[in-house]
Amino acid sequence: MTSPLPPAPVSPAAPAAAAFPTASATLTLSGPAGALEVAVDRPDAEVAPLPLTVVLCHPLSTEGGSLNNKVVTMAARSLRELGANTVRFNFRGVGGSEGSFDQGNGEQLDLLAVVAWVRQQRPDDDLWLAGFSFGAYVSLRASDTVQPDALISIAPPAGRWDFDSIVTPTCPWLVIQGDTDEIVDPQAVYAWIDTLKRKPELVRMPDTSHFFHRKLIDLRGALQHGVRPWLPLA
Repeated sequence: MTSPLPPAPVSPAAPAAAAFPTASATLTLSGPAGALEVAVDRPDAEVAPLPLTVVLCHPLSTEGGSLNNKVVTMAARSLRELGANTVRFNFRGVGGSEGSFDQGNGEQLDLLAVVAWVRQQRPDDDLWLAGFSFGAYVSLRASDTVQPDALISIAPPAGRWDFDSIVTPTCPWLVIQGDTDEIVDPQAVYAWIDTLKRKPELVRMPDTSHFFHRKLIDLRGALQHGVRPWLPLA
C-alpha cells in the first residue's frame, strides 16, 4: 500500500497591515526599505472628529529631523484641534525606521507607503499631505502621484533642492514661510512661487526663523486660518 504523500508545505502568510488605531499610538509599518516608525494621533475627545487624515513629513534626516520635530508636532497638533487625524512617520534611517538616507528619492517611496496604508485603512477620509522643510520637498514631489485633497508646505526648501521637476499641485495648497529664515532663503521661495502658473495661498511670517522660534503659536494660527475653508464636513 502506497504511503500517502506528505502535505504540501504552507507558505507563511504575509503579516497583515496594522489597523488604524482607535486611540493615539505608535506602530510599525512595512516600508520599501524595511520597518517604518509611525505615530498616529486622533483628535482630542472634546473635538468633533472629521473624515480627514493628514500625513506629515519631517525635515532633513541628516540634520536631526524626525517625527518629533517641534514644527511638525505643532502642525499636527494644530490640525487635530480642527478635528483631523494626523500621521507622522520617520523617514528611512531615522529612529525606528530602517534603511538609510536617500536624497529624497527613497523618502518619497516611504511617504507613498504610508499614504497607501492610510487609504487602505481610512478609505472614506479626505487625505492631506503636509511637510516642513525637506519634508515639504518630499511631499511636493509626491503630490502628483498621491493627488491629495489639500497640501501644506512649511518652509519649502526652494534653492536647496531641485524644484524644477515638481509638478504644480492642483489641490488647495498653503505655503507658510518665515521672512527671516536662515536655512531656506525666503526670496528663493517667493521667486519660485512667482514662476508658477497656479500659485498657492502664501502666508509670509515676519521676523520668523526657520524653526519658528517663539513663533510656534503664530504658526498654529496661520495654519488653522489657512486650511479651515478646506475642511470636509463632519
